[in-house]
Amino acid sequence: MVFCSLNRTFAHMKIVEMDGYAANPGDISWEPWKNIALPDGGVCEFVMYERTAPERVVERAKGAEMVITNKVVFSREVMEALPELRYIGVLATGYNVVDTAAARERGIVVTNIPAYSTQSVAQLAIAHLLHITNNVAEHDRVVHEGGWTRNADFSFWVSPQRELAGKTFGVVGLDNTGTATARIAAAMGMKVLAFSSKGEQEIKGLGIEDIQKAATIEELFRRSDVVSLHCPLTETTKHIVNKGTLDLMKPDAILLNTGRGPLIDEQALADALNEGRIYAAGIDVLTDEPPRNGSPLLTAKNCHITPHIAWATLAARERLMKIAIENVKAFLRGEPQNVVQ
Repeated sequence: MVFCSLNRTFAHMKIVEMDGYAANPGDISWEPWKNIALPDGGVCEFVMYERTAPERVVERAKGAEMVITNKVVFSREVMEALPELRYIGVLATGYNVVDTAAARERGIVVTNIPAYSTQSVAQLAIAHLLHITNNVAEHDRVVHEGGWTRNADFSFWVSPQRELAGKTFGVVGLDNTGTATARIAAAMGMKVLAFSSKGEQEIKGLGIEDIQKAATIEELFRRSDVVSLHCPLTETTKHIVNKGTLDLMKPDAILLNTGRGPLIDEQALADALNEGRIYAAGIDVLTDEPPRNGSPLLTAKNCHITPHIAWATLAARERLMKIAIENVKAFLRGEPQNVVQ
């Protein structure tokens, strides 16, 4: 028996996972992928690669009707070399690894995974903020090295301890993660200032206490004690953090980025940190990942960097895999969901 999905008839279906290790290094079962059924009761052939180098993408995806990718790029040239391809499932929210215009021209459905890591990303953004303001790890290190034992007083600190209540938390972008992060900031007694395409009434309707809308991005950078980036990466948001916006910030301000690396002009931020024009930065993403060619932020003063882990809690990755499988099953039914427009 054969079946038809999106005007294409299949008697067999091959799914290739191009780079499964990052999302699932072994703590989540791959069995549900191996048991995806076709409408006639047959089981899809599933092939998983932990990593795929650019020069091997076409070779490994050859003959597959469906591919799953996290960071493996599917360009126009790659898709042209894969005439069987009808579906690309992006194992992430961002889908810039796919030439969506070329996919659309070829009738290839592209899906993503929205909102799977909202709470995890918000959690790490605030973790960076608290790390900068309280420096728990450094105090723990000093205590374990005997610093408290040798101290003449009952208490001491090796870096300034900063209270956040009453400070202004500027959030750029009020999508799911921006809103979740702003709610945590408000719960700590911070005033929230948002730069968003949402209207003032819609922002007020989010239920965040003491939230205001910034009229311009310049106003947000000028007024905020903390600026947290949660906007998508587009031509208009690339390098939204640049020398001009950094010059508007307070000298004791903190910048957080758990969004996309290219939102920041890294040299401009490094200069601002090294020259003391802003206090600190908490960064989870860089322009080049991994930064094999270096980054000025790696040696910048008071710049705290984690290796793109905001999305990587087990709970978030389990949701990611579950939604990815649901996306595949919906496509097989001829009812694709989470389609990138």
